[in-house]
Amino acid sequence: MHDFVHLRLHSEFSVSDSILRIKPLLKLAKNQQMVAVGLTDRHNMFGLVKFYKTCREMGIKPILGSDVNVQGNNFSYQLILLAKNLQGYRQICDWITRSYVENKIKDIPHIKEEWLLANHNDDVIVLSGGIFGDLSYLIANLGFEAALTQAQAWQKIFGDNYFIELQRSKLHYDENIFQQWLNIAEQLHIPVVATHPVQFAKPSDYLAHEVRVCIANGEMLDNSSRKSKYSSDQYFKSAEEMSELFADLPMALHNSLTIAKKCNLEITLGQYFLPNFATPNQQPLEEYLSLLASQGLNKHLEQLYPDVNKRQDQLATYQQRLELEIATIIQMGFAGYFLIVADFIIWAKQNNVPVGPGRGSGAGSLVAFSLGITDIDPLRYNLLFERFLNPERVSMPDFDIDFCQDKREKVIQYVQTKYGSDAVAQIATFGTMSSKAVIKDVGRVLGLPYGLCDSISKLIENTPAKSYGLEEALEHFPELNLRISNADEELLRLWEMSLQLEDLTRNVGKHAAGVLIAPSKLSDFCPLYLADGMQTSQLDKDDVEAIGLVKFDFLGLRNLTIIQESLEQIERLHGIKIHLSNSDFEDKKVYKLLQAGNTTAVFQLESQGMKRLLVKLEPSRFEDIIAVLALYRPGPLGSGMVDDFVQRKKGEAEIDYFHDDLMEVLDPTYGVIVYQEQVMQISQIIGGYTLGGADLLRRAMGKKKKEEMDKHRAIFTEGALTKGYAKELAEKLFDLMAMFAEYGFNKSHTAAYAVISYHTAYLKAYYPACFMAATLSSELDKTDKLYEFYQDCLANNLHILPPDINYSEYRFTPVGSQEIRYALGAIKGIGSNVVEIIVEERNKNGAYSNLIDFCRRVD
Repeated sequence: MHDFVHLRLHSEFSVSDSILRIKPLLKLAKNQQMVAVGLTDRHNMFGLVKFYKTCREMGIKPILGSDVNVQGNNFSYQLILLAKNLQGYRQICDWITRSYVENKIKDIPHIKEEWLLANHNDDVIVLSGGIFGDLSYLIANLGFEAALTQAQAWQKIFGDNYFIELQRSKLHYDENIFQQWLNIAEQLHIPVVATHPVQFAKPSDYLAHEVRVCIANGEMLDNSSRKSKYSSDQYFKSAEEMSELFADLPMALHNSLTIAKKCNLEITLGQYFLPNFATPNQQPLEEYLSLLASQGLNKHLEQLYPDVNKRQDQLATYQQRLELEIATIIQMGFAGYFLIVADFIIWAKQNNVPVGPGRGSGAGSLVAFSLGITDIDPLRYNLLFERFLNPERVSMPDFDIDFCQDKREKVIQYVQTKYGSDAVAQIATFGTMSSKAVIKDVGRVLGLPYGLCDSISKLIENTPAKSYGLEEALEHFPELNLRISNADEELLRLWEMSLQLEDLTRNVGKHAAGVLIAPSKLSDFCPLYLADGMQTSQLDKDDVEAIGLVKFDFLGLRNLTIIQESLEQIERLHGIKIHLSNSDFEDKKVYKLLQAGNTTAVFQLESQGMKRLLVKLEPSRFEDIIAVLALYRPGPLGSGMVDDFVQRKKGEAEIDYFHDDLMEVLDPTYGVIVYQEQVMQISQIIGGYTLGGADLLRRAMGKKKKEEMDKHRAIFTEGALTKGYAKELAEKLFDLMAMFAEYGFNKSHTAAYAVISYHTAYLKAYYPACFMAATLSSELDKTDKLYEFYQDCLANNLHILPPDINYSEYRFTPVGSQEIRYALGAIKGIGSNVVEIIVEERNKNGAYSNLIDFCRRVD
């Protein structure tokens, strides 16, 4: 064991000043037999979970902290803060969070000195910041006594957890200041500690690091006026190199180990911390969930089965499923989760915020349907609860919720009000330097011609399904390989530098949908920062889940906004208040529209390929719409599965159910295995699996791991034989399922989305002017989309009236069953503010009589 560990270390998560990736960094530490390493990224803790987990895996002690900005009395400086324990970690999280939310100076967050000096603190270690610290500033500007007084103030609050930080890197060493640090330490008996600013792994990485800094700052590497803030010695020095550097101060080296011994932070991973949900009269969550679910189911059954006798026939089946689900939810500890989701969805529905009928596997839950979380009956469509929540594989349930795009923020505001603004935040995302982008970035910094960099970048042909890394692209694209193999020095430098920087963290953003709700203030779990004015976690979605925070996905769906606007226009224009059913999908006019492929603007059915498939398939029932959403994907389209489906539907090919016991499962898809749920049901009926076990089989088939598949094949075949089925049938079905598992889709998701497809098709079939006006309005600023919808209006005999300052609104408006008035907001160069003034004046004082009148009345 060496007498030194690094305590001042920036990783790629410092975003602009380091190229150190966490795993390679810790491999370096391991190779050099360092027992601990401190991660102190630049005023953030973005990488803390990745660092903590990797340290634990590699047997290295993680020391967590940050290199922070501090606002002092008339000047700013830097300190290193390290967490000794969980309380210290929470304290640092709180200070960093407050700096982003309350105290930005020129858009840079600063911790106020007074926050740090407020009370005695035994949970945080403070390093004086070296050349960038307050002592250095005071020595240089106000003299030794001022620095001595400041050090006494720190010592009073942090005691022996305050260390004077000594540095001897090329750019951070000043002999006079160094001696003054030692004098202060000696006079006040403050311990000293040796650190080294680390930004890259080895000296030869210096150039790549400089390129990375230039990319972040928008600079050119060879610009003569550019002065680097870094030196080539800011690499991960070994303990031997540090011993040589501080040979005269062995205690400063040893104190790095003393600090490592003091830091014993344990972060709980893999345990969930749900927000507290208040029930009436403090009723237990489990009882309240059962009560609401039972009440909700009874209301749904009254609507689904108005006939009392039919309802009575179905009651036992529904109640049995409900009781099974409730028991599983309670056993897994997720009663609170369901209640929280139901609460904000019910609030949204009651406050005129359109909510989608469901998304993902959550539509397979009868409890979710009963609570109003989803709007589709899972029993009617053979949707499985175990596909959503598997008692044999414990993981957090995850409801993805679609809200009207324009009103989504209202629901987030409701949640903030209910649980406290300091307990609610959105989630960070980390943008990286992708293969194509890094070539252009590096080329720009190196001053290479844009045409050269662009031509190399274009040789990497990524698709939506597959993005290639640089090394992978070199193997996959022969022309790229040829260019690089015959590259001159300039191009070779570009390629090698791009390889070094590829996939480094480039920027920090905000997750499109994820919202966190914590049981207490979020800074008890992780620090926050601000993104687009919104409180956002400093951890990405995987890391917030790892530390037990619960993510709720609030997605904005444009089509819900279109449906809502269409219904409002129908009521305004025709005086009819329409309620779109979530259970009656039998309208012949809707299927006639689908069969004709007249589906421009119909949710999920708008593409030319989908239109051709609809014409070919001729859907005639709701199950066909569900199936077409699952089938229109590259896998099924390329496998012959779709043609098989179409031929069987039309009676052109024989339907094979394999066994009479599978007829009910396979009838909705004419004997073709389309859905993951069908794989699970076949495994249950033939192979004797539980549905939970069948979900594990489905996952194994999707991963195609031979060892696991062989194990399941034996279990499936043995189960089939035990139940009296032939071995040949079992093996045939297993092979078929293994093949279809690659293409099988989650029926819960397509069934819920088919509801929106049906609703939009219904509105287009019966109220085309209202529906197309709302659709046009949803794309006001996209000329190509407006043109596409305009052409569809003409094809459907809808007349678009020209814009008129006396009749037009900001959005497109239907003025008759076949007429739409053009939107002022769709005219290029006219903003919403201008239109509001024109319309407001017109509504107040009547129509404009002529151009002079218009100019006189409108500013």
